[in-house]
Amino acid sequence: MAHHRYFPHTDADVERMLARCGVTDIDALYADVEPSLRLKKPYELPKSMSEPELERYFAALAAQNRPLTCFAGAGFYHHYTPAVIPALMSRSEFLTAYTPYQPEISQGTLQYIFEYQSMMADLTGLDVSNASMYDGATAAAEAMVMAVNSARKKRRVLVSATVAPAVQQVLATYAEAAGIILEIIPEDRGATDRTAFEQMLGAGDVAGVMVAQPNYYGIIEDYEGWADKCHEKKALMIMNCHATTLAVLRSPGEWGADIACGEAQSLGMPLNYGGPYLGYLCCRENLMRKLPGRIVGATADKDGKRSFVLTLQAREQHIRRQKATSNICSNQGIMTLHAAMYLSLMGAEGLEKVNRLSAEAAHCLADRLEATGTMKLKYADKPYLNEFAMEITDDGLTADRIIDACASEGILAGVKLTDSSILIAATEMCSPDDIGRYVSTIKNLKS
Repeated sequence: MAHHRYFPHTDADVERMLARCGVTDIDALYADVEPSLRLKKPYELPKSMSEPELERYFAALAAQNRPLTCFAGAGFYHHYTPAVIPALMSRSEFLTAYTPYQPEISQGTLQYIFEYQSMMADLTGLDVSNASMYDGATAAAEAMVMAVNSARKKRRVLVSATVAPAVQQVLATYAEAAGIILEIIPEDRGATDRTAFEQMLGAGDVAGVMVAQPNYYGIIEDYEGWADKCHEKKALMIMNCHATTLAVLRSPGEWGADIACGEAQSLGMPLNYGGPYLGYLCCRENLMRKLPGRIVGATADKDGKRSFVLTLQAREQHIRRQKATSNICSNQGIMTLHAAMYLSLMGAEGLEKVNRLSAEAAHCLADRLEATGTMKLKYADKPYLNEFAMEITDDGLTADRIIDACASEGILAGVKLTDSSILIAATEMCSPDDIGRYVSTIKNLKS
């Protein structure tokens, strides 16, 4: 076996490790890996380069990227990132922060997590927030597990069909591993079917019900009385919400929900080819001990000064994975910092303005696209904030054709729902000129 000079393992080390695993060679160690997936030859790495050569090489690769004006959403949105945030986040004390289970040396980290939790609890209208969920989908999965753990013997969880498909897939993966019975409440013209919800809930053995606000199609659904129905059957109500919209829509707490979860990327986090993201998870006080992830509390030190500490969790939660109640990540702490800085900088007035500008851009674009005669709102009778589904009425057009044509004009047109429908979002980053280019591109496509 060949060894790289920087790898510390000798042949004797490797033999001892293989013996401990009960195998004779490396091939036997990887016997469970499908042969077609195994590397058959060494990596084809380029020859070494000098620093200037390497910089030119990556600059040439970066030049192949074509920045597009973003009108796509489906759970992830292009919002402005205040310049002070990356400047502060790049400081070494933040970049190298580790899990703060030693409060005597982690007061800064603990404080910004505490401030983040306080702001998320305020936004959701619930009592407690955690920190350090990977993303909105895994936060939703943790909320589902919380509901089952709180319900003792109940194993059924109902999830609305209007929850994002990607989130549903993650829920299904967790449910299969945890022995949870996941059932989908059907949709009715873009919203959760209330009659079906009540029938499925009435069948009994339901631990929790998860709905979305706004839902996958951007629709603002009416959940009046849903929490009461859930509580009558001793089930928890879970709301999956986009973080930014919590500033202007009725909060999960006001709807009577027990748990709120979702994606916090919309709090100014850049769309960086798929991450990093940040999941949030909040709940009522009586569920606090079922809440996974980090929870930071405020206390006083021996001198009576205000201080912060991890609470309600054993040290094993962070350093012994097999003993942990959930899978959390130290690296997500810096995304918690990002969200805390964004919320602090924007404040209530700034968040309201972001949502107002986004809504104005979305409604303007929807009206102008309908005026082209090629599209119409798919759910015209339903309210929406900054995202909407369009049905293509021109027989000569398809979603793929629209997306390709817009891409050639520097526009990311949206997310394909079907061959004849497309999901479109707008934020404060979409200027009137951007909207005009989008509409002109559609007009030029008209058959």
